[in-house]
Amino acid sequence: MKNRLKALRAENNWTQAQLAAELDVSRQTINAIEKGKFDPSLPLAFRTARLFALPIEDIFDDKPM
Repeated sequence: MKNRLKALRAENNWTQAQLAAELDVSRQTINAIEKGKFDPSLPLAFRTARLFALPIEDIFDDKPM
């Protein structure tokens, strides 16, 4: 799944570890999502959207990479 997670993280000057801590996941999970190797669970997608104050669709795109 395509996503804007890396760009949004950079806009906030957060490391993968900092974002992971905010979302209560591992840094490896953030890395895998950013690289498109892992799709977030629905609860994680909602937490991410709330954290960035954006609709889920503005962060994650379900079209194939």
